[in-house]
Amino acid sequence: MKYEDRLSRTIQETPPSGIRKFFEMLIGHDDVISLSVGEPDFPTPWTMREEAFYHLEKGHTSYTSNWGLIELREEIAKYLERYNMYYNPKNEIIVTVGASEGVDASLRCILNPGDEIIVSQPCYVNYTTLANLAGAKVIPLDTSKTGFYPTAEALEKLITPKTKAVMICSPNNPTGTVIPAAELEKLAKVIVKNQIWCISDEIYCELMYDGEKHVSIGSFPGMKDYAIILNGFSKSFAMTGWRIGYIAAPQDLTAQIIKLHGYNTICAPIFSQYAAVEGLRHGWSEVDRMRTSYRQRRNLMLKAFNDMGIPVPEPKGAFYMFPDITKTGMTSADFATELFQKHNVAVVPGSVFGDCGEGHIRVCYATAVDKIKIALDRIAEMVAEKTGR
Repeated sequence: MKYEDRLSRTIQETPPSGIRKFFEMLIGHDDVISLSVGEPDFPTPWTMREEAFYHLEKGHTSYTSNWGLIELREEIAKYLERYNMYYNPKNEIIVTVGASEGVDASLRCILNPGDEIIVSQPCYVNYTTLANLAGAKVIPLDTSKTGFYPTAEALEKLITPKTKAVMICSPNNPTGTVIPAAELEKLAKVIVKNQIWCISDEIYCELMYDGEKHVSIGSFPGMKDYAIILNGFSKSFAMTGWRIGYIAAPQDLTAQIIKLHGYNTICAPIFSQYAAVEGLRHGWSEVDRMRTSYRQRRNLMLKAFNDMGIPVPEPKGAFYMFPDITKTGMTSADFATELFQKHNVAVVPGSVFGDCGEGHIRVCYATAVDKIKIALDRIAEMVAEKTGR
């Protein structure tokens, strides 16, 4: 028997993450400035680390309920009320191992082989791959002509009798764009009318700029029965390595998700859960401080790309920018590769986020200002070489 015959054909046909590919390229290259991986450059706020230390010292190292610590779920429920969403912490909120587990568990619990799921693109690479692994057919919703956010009109055109769900992310990874509240309301009406699920990834909702306030699609009339809200602590509280997120959804659905979660991961790490409780209670000043810093870096980067003559949609949230590099005459993969090899800057090709991302690169400004300035100078140098500017 051939070795490949001893492995799953499905997983063999699944491509590795395009983001992680460039992350792995960085290993051993200390001279390369990375604008590639979406990870805060701040440490987790001290008050949260101290809380975790306290519980570790007390020997609180056991499993928790599959659902997660009740005090954490209660704090999450209070937090969601800020955005006019009301979930019972006992049976409508599940603490997960990062929001990424939330994506996987939600998709696996609503999709059957052959179902269609509409995915707003460009999008985080996990969405389409995990939907495919669940046996579903991914229907891309191209947002490149509508300001990089999905419209209700575009969504309705893609819905068929096989449509089971739509997946959105606002603020968006990789573009940083935000779905306007008026458009969210229209999307909600289409979703309720067609009785499909809406998986809403809101992991960047606390990183909004220019006076923008987060609005969740789950807050609109009728959406409680159709919304699956995904969120977590990785981005807003700089807790990527703690692997702590959550799902908020109707009780009938969480009753199914908790079964998969129990078999798959049992529970999120207990010390991460205690740290998250502390963050929701006392960590908001640190979130404000980080947000202010990201906004300053965004402004720096936005001006630099405008000075290069590189079009870029202005990010209203998250910590990404999606410059249009088509004027260089290069594909996004070629641009990113040459930038890495010749100019020691790592970015992510837009093509990994969906076909409509081609012609763009994703740059992350969750990096120290001095490094951002050097990286921008190097990008400008390469753009000048390619365009003659």
